[in-house]
Amino acid sequence: MGRRLGHPGDADRDDVELGWLVRDAEVLASLEIPTTRKGRAIGLLGRDKLEGALLLRPARSVHSLGMRFDLDIAFLDADNVVIRTLRLHRNRITPPVWRARAVLEAEAGSFGRWELKIGDVVEIRA
Repeated sequence: MGRRLGHPGDADRDDVELGWLVRDAEVLASLEIPTTRKGRAIGLLGRDKLEGALLLRPARSVHSLGMRFDLDIAFLDADNVVIRTLRLHRNRITPPVWRARAVLEAEAGSFGRWELKIGDVVEIRA
């Protein structure tokens, strides 16, 4: 995929790859993809904001415990089709979405700007 990214404040981390979130040949946002269990567990903890989006896979549910901002959440199936979206406020946990294979996280309001909705097929590009 793309080049490696270090987590803010942790220059030694190399467990996050960079890419692009694309729909219908339109780039919606830059994308971070944690490549290890530890990277997925850290996710957005300790951050004050997120420019772009974070893709967690595999994932069927997520939480915002300890987060500093609200999130837009999209659950993706095995074909990267958006099957559910929601606004996740701080210190909440989503119920599992059993058909989901990945979860896309972005700052609250991002999906509205991107016009991302259920049924959209997203592509992950390097």
